[in-house]
Amino acid sequence: MCGIVGVLGNHEVAPILVEALKRLEYRGYDSAGIATVENGALDRRRAVGKLVNLSDLLVHEPLAGKSGIGHTRWATHGAPSVLNAHPHQAGRVAVVHNGIIENFRELRAELSEKGVDFVTETDTETVALLTEYYMSQGAAPVAAANQALDRLQGAFALAFLFSGEDDLIVAARQGSPLAIGHGEGEMFVGSDAIALSPLTDRISYLEEGDRAVVTRNSVEVRDINGTLANRAIRTVQVGATRIDKAGHKHFMAKEIAEQPTVIAQALGHYLSADGEISLPNPGVDFTSIDRLTMVACGTAFYACLTAKYWFEQIARLPVDVDVASEFRYREPPIPDRTAALFVSQSGETADTLAALRYCEGKAGRILSVVNVPESSIARESDLVLPIHAGVEVGVASTKAFSCQLTVLFMLALKAARDRGEIDAKTLADHLNALRSIPGVLSTALESSKAMQKASLKLAEARDVLFLGRGLMYPLALEGALKLKEISYIHAEAYASGELKHGPIALVDKSVPVVVMAPRDALFDKTVSNMQEVMARKGRVILISDKQGLKEAGDGAYATIELPSVPDAVTPILYAIPAQLLAYHTAVAKGTDVDQPRNLAKSVTVE
Repeated sequence: MCGIVGVLGNHEVAPILVEALKRLEYRGYDSAGIATVENGALDRRRAVGKLVNLSDLLVHEPLAGKSGIGHTRWATHGAPSVLNAHPHQAGRVAVVHNGIIENFRELRAELSEKGVDFVTETDTETVALLTEYYMSQGAAPVAAANQALDRLQGAFALAFLFSGEDDLIVAARQGSPLAIGHGEGEMFVGSDAIALSPLTDRISYLEEGDRAVVTRNSVEVRDINGTLANRAIRTVQVGATRIDKAGHKHFMAKEIAEQPTVIAQALGHYLSADGEISLPNPGVDFTSIDRLTMVACGTAFYACLTAKYWFEQIARLPVDVDVASEFRYREPPIPDRTAALFVSQSGETADTLAALRYCEGKAGRILSVVNVPESSIARESDLVLPIHAGVEVGVASTKAFSCQLTVLFMLALKAARDRGEIDAKTLADHLNALRSIPGVLSTALESSKAMQKASLKLAEARDVLFLGRGLMYPLALEGALKLKEISYIHAEAYASGELKHGPIALVDKSVPVVVMAPRDALFDKTVSNMQEVMARKGRVILISDKQGLKEAGDGAYATIELPSVPDAVTPILYAIPAQLLAYHTAVAKGTDVDQPRNLAKSVTVE
């Protein structure tokens, strides 16, 4: 989940590296550092905490040179400290790394026997020391890097910089993403195109097992077998990688506000002029599918749980939903008429990618719903369904979640139509409900003040419960996750009917209970569960439409009114209070909304 960048440029590279790292800071902000080569000499600067601390250090201790590498860290091995911060240097080589070297202890023991001393707690230092060892045995820099890479096990994206070599970066990708940027007499390396977009719009992506030797005027890529395999150069749209807050206090606030726009864009990509759902080629025929397996992590997992209701209720297609980190270790049997669907905002989530590879050769079709069409998960899928959410910087997913729901609902409708479970009129009704969602979300966003007022009550709590039934159960889970992520308040979610089977023991006057209850077919049952909470002095925050609040709002601690929409699309609407309650609670508590402690946006390690 770290971010790495490398630049072989024509100008002083330190400010360029820092600017690129700012665009990667969503990947980690425990520490940051850069290393440069100037007149053959390798030097580095590192600082703990956010990137601004490195910027301050460079003001007082500037670093010259037109060649360099940089890193922003999410700690795995070793606590955040200057000593453990990247780049790691051993003699004539400096290294930045995203991922985990699984056999670093064995390599460390081997090097110790050779008299090599270690000074950090990290796995990455082993890579630098191993490379320097091979150089001490007479290997040239590129050969030494390759010898070190041959010894590594695990997932990594690596960039090597060498003293005496101001026109060389060696890069390698195994399990973690890495892109090469092509300039005019300049070359760049980055964890993703976002970091490189101000520098170049010409990007190539390394594939699994690739190693690259990069100079200012060339890049030589060899694949996992050592065969020359220069990758295709693609032109990326710079606007698609734009990062700014557009006047909002936080990226999360901006991204919540963008949801009507990005959902409308997603609908525009998938709905044809004649009112049909149009999938990218090669499409998918759901008459050849008997079962759907959906796999994801975190918020994307809750999007899958929601879609399970749609696929089963509307398309009558049986669905299994799995947490990616557990899926492949369970070794589930996968019949060949099963489609496997993987959902990931980044398209690089390590556990989800590993689950996809488990399904290769077993599932009849592999589908993915991602926000980055050039990502690893996308490239390894038979059919890619981009969500068109645009760049999402806030660690807590918002607009990506609602766009995932939108695309998954359209896919469920496509399945229902293919399988003959709905007729043209029913399909048209569902699509009309979807087309109304951008406007409905805009109306819901106008209720932000009511959600802000309710959040002041949440900010005082140590524990919060979320309840929902049917399609609202996954939304309750998402609301609890959001609150935990950015406010650090302990929150749990339960299917409302499960309350009496244990969790009701937690209820007292100090525990707010957020109830998501649109006036749907399960409303009366949810209200009964809510009354059980209120009878035990629980403080209910009821989220419903006008009719629901009229029928059940009496006695609630606080109420939030949302527009009334057809039942099937309520999850997309109720994502708004799930997000805004967490956002305003975090603001009230003064926590870091966009970069909450211990978290990073792109989870590229298991």
